[in-house]
Amino acid sequence: MKPVRVITGTALPLDRSDVDTDQIIPSDWLKRVERTGFGQGLFSEWREDPGFVLNDPRFAGARILVAGPNFGTGSSREHAVWAIQQYGFEAVISARFGDIFRNNAAKNGLVPVPVDGDAARSLLDAVAGAPSVEITVDVEQLIVSAPGAGVSTGFSLDSSVQHRLLEGLDDIGLTLAHTEAIGAFESARPAWMPSLA
Repeated sequence: MKPVRVITGTALPLDRSDVDTDQIIPSDWLKRVERTGFGQGLFSEWREDPGFVLNDPRFAGARILVAGPNFGTGSSREHAVWAIQQYGFEAVISARFGDIFRNNAAKNGLVPVPVDGDAARSLLDAVAGAPSVEITVDVEQLIVSAPGAGVSTGFSLDSSVQHRLLEGLDDIGLTLAHTEAIGAFESARPAWMPSLA
């Protein structure tokens, strides 16, 4: 996982609430055995509608997804995070996230940015009205800003999540940071106990 400090770019406004993981990546896509290729499945059922926002060329290349409240509810599905990332998004801004989605996002390097409802609405309206508006998500300072829209607001992340993102640590990386302590523990264990060797 690569470190994430500041993300700046245009955004895509997904003005829908209660978007669940089955809508993010429909179950048809869960049959894949590899961890790649999910970007094509992002909102694939909704993309059948030519008027769906992801089909709008004005938002091509957006790095930030601005969504309505309760984004990522539903079943635990890492595929939803992979699809969002593989499509090209690096952060999702919403007034509220499903707990499991938020955790899966952080563990995979997708920044979940919870902002208050008024700020979320302002960002959605600004991006929908002017697709060229740039948004900056500063993971170090915990600030979201869109100077062209007059929006600047703080957001919160658990300190362990912030550390994970800033350092680019997935679960394996977090474990490997303690290699020395793990080795010391293993070398002190009685020989009759199970070991990793």
